[in-house]
Amino acid sequence: MARRPRLTVPALPHHVIQRGNNRQSIFFTDADYRFFLGCLANAKARYPSRLYAYVLMTNHVHMLLEPLTSEDLSLFMQSVGRRYVRYINETYRRSGTLWEGRFKSAVVSHDAYLLACSRYIELNPVRAGLASRPETYPWSSVHFHTRGVPNPLLDEDPTYTSLGETAAQRQGAYRNWLAASAPETEWAVIREATHKGLLIGPDKFQREIETVVGRRLMGEQRGRPRKQLVDNHEKVL
Repeated sequence: MARRPRLTVPALPHHVIQRGNNRQSIFFTDADYRFFLGCLANAKARYPSRLYAYVLMTNHVHMLLEPLTSEDLSLFMQSVGRRYVRYINETYRRSGTLWEGRFKSAVVSHDAYLLACSRYIELNPVRAGLASRPETYPWSSVHFHTRGVPNPLLDEDPTYTSLGETAAQRQGAYRNWLAASAPETEWAVIREATHKGLLIGPDKFQREIETVVGRRLMGEQRGRPRKQLVDNHEKVL
């Protein structure tokens, strides 16, 4: 069966996951994490995109990436992947594939769903037992969002900016959002949509994107964390 073309929508965020082959480790030392971040910086310079959030886990990475054109997402990820594989193969004198096929991605709406994806990403180390709190994990965007630690890789998304008039207000509101309990259905919807290459957002957004791309995308992926998600967002604001 032919593989379905990847859904890429310029000027919208995409939740991206890239896993190691057979879920094996892709990072072995702190130097590896730092080199991967350098790969992200190099790719941003070549294929201008906005990076809103990320986490580097032991055997996979998550990103919220907004490409400027329909080609930029794949070009960005190819640049990162190839550069990092060369580094790993040379450093550890290995050969063969490092990645588990092509990356997974889902298009995300510019609203509370974007904050939900950011929370999903930055809580990954806690759910995996690698950290007791997201702020204690060094390889993610959480320090930028919660404490304003400078990070030249990152951009402030409009939803994050709306959390307050000052940086301190935005950081405090985001800390509250990160600490707020998220329903398990929220995680499930994000995981399923990303695995299937679908959409993360309200029904109206999903219908609008279906019209633009001329494809049915909603299908059975219509989990319902929506009202609680929006209510929680309004409390943060």
